[in-house]
Amino acid sequence: MARAAVLAGLGTHVPPDVLTNDMLAEVLDTSDTWIRSRTGIRQRHIADERTTTGDLAVVAGERALASAGVTRVDVVVLATTTPDRQCPATAPTVASRLGMSGTPAFDVSAACTGFVYGLATASSMINAGLFDSALFIGADTFSETLDPGDRATRALIGDGAGAVVLRAGESDEDGALLAFDLGSDGEHVGLLEVPAVGRVERAEGRARGYFHMEGKPVFTKAVTAMTDSVRRVLDRVGWTTADVDRLVPHQANARILAAVADQLDLPEDRVVSNIADVGNTVAASIPLALGHGMRHQGLRSGHNVVLTGFGAGLTWGSVAVRWPKINDIGS
Repeated sequence: MARAAVLAGLGTHVPPDVLTNDMLAEVLDTSDTWIRSRTGIRQRHIADERTTTGDLAVVAGERALASAGVTRVDVVVLATTTPDRQCPATAPTVASRLGMSGTPAFDVSAACTGFVYGLATASSMINAGLFDSALFIGADTFSETLDPGDRATRALIGDGAGAVVLRAGESDEDGALLAFDLGSDGEHVGLLEVPAVGRVERAEGRARGYFHMEGKPVFTKAVTAMTDSVRRVLDRVGWTTADVDRLVPHQANARILAAVADQLDLPEDRVVSNIADVGNTVAASIPLALGHGMRHQGLRSGHNVVLTGFGAGLTWGSVAVRWPKINDIGS
């Protein structure tokens, strides 16, 4: 059989501080009913001012390594849009804190599609024989980019991290990453963005320095891009939608998830969703949903699983995998 990257471990982590809809309603013109009806979210976890993306990534990485029963890998890749520093990348520090100084490590930036892009990157290096194992982490503290007075974006976003260990194996094994689909459209970059600004603009509270989203066109493009991407990856692996046991989409918005499922004619019980409890956690979204699916939505070994994401860039992507027998270590 052909060489393939195989999922060998999963670890997840969210910061302990919870921001409920009722808490948001105390400081913004909003309500639990307004937020739930538009997003499906009831709460989200928010990192405190002392907690960085790297901190969350280290915990998720430790848990993924423990899940896989290993202490080291050949390469560490981190998908994030909120690195600890503009320069250098956060991944080398994470690798060092995990006891892997000297191990190659780098960041990938693809916003909410970061987990799919990063999986493609890490698995390609294993498939090519460059490495035999990898730790791949998706982590974001995207709440730091939000305008404190914007009820729409503050209701959506939470912080978190999720990680997987990949090892070299064969394409007929459970856990093998079977097929990818990736895409982008930079013509619509302004629909989802955090404009580059300096400290003065941010200190003065100028909203243009915060995360900006055009909700209606994003909804339409997200549904179309994820639906089409899933169909392409199904064609590449030779599955139909009837073969999909679980779809694990980026947790963007409950309405988006429902629309994608409807377009694909997938019943609700096959679509994994934890958005009510964690919100949109950007690059951490899909692995956090995977952990939730294993604990609460019947995701088990042997299932045909498709992961799909859509985010700023615009970017999108999907991956097909037959789920392995692994331990989920997370919070």
